[in-house]
Amino acid sequence: MAHAAPASRRMTTPRRRPDVFSARTHAAAAVALPVVLGLIYGFWAAANRRHGGPITGWNLLFGFLTALVFAVVFAAVWRLAPRLRRELHALAWFAFTGCAIGFLVSQSGESVLKSAGVGLVVGVGVLLTMFYRYYTHEDAEGHRLD
Repeated sequence: MAHAAPASRRMTTPRRRPDVFSARTHAAAAVALPVVLGLIYGFWAAANRRHGGPITGWNLLFGFLTALVFAVVFAAVWRLAPRLRRELHALAWFAFTGCAIGFLVSQSGESVLKSAGVGLVVGVGVLLTMFYRYYTHEDAEGHRLD
């Protein structure tokens, strides 16, 4: 008579990817990533604003203030958005990305309609990508599946 083999524990418990970095490395990345991305964004916005002209003190101040605001908002979205449901999580990244790209385009001297349109198009792309990612990697309550 044939008997069913007992199910292995490995098949019943969800598998998690190994964490190769220490808690200290994750803490450093939580500070370094927003700062580095903010500096890149601030440089980009300042370069768009000066239109290839000379670098001035006001241009530097604008770049550093833009970097500071970007880094703070990015860090807030990065920390708070995962606590939201997957739809709102994706919507938070849509709003952040759309505003950031729209602001960059507006600093290059383009019209408000063009900067809003480009920000909206890029934001919608991010919204669709993030929603798909969260929809396929989370359950309805927001618990990660992998």
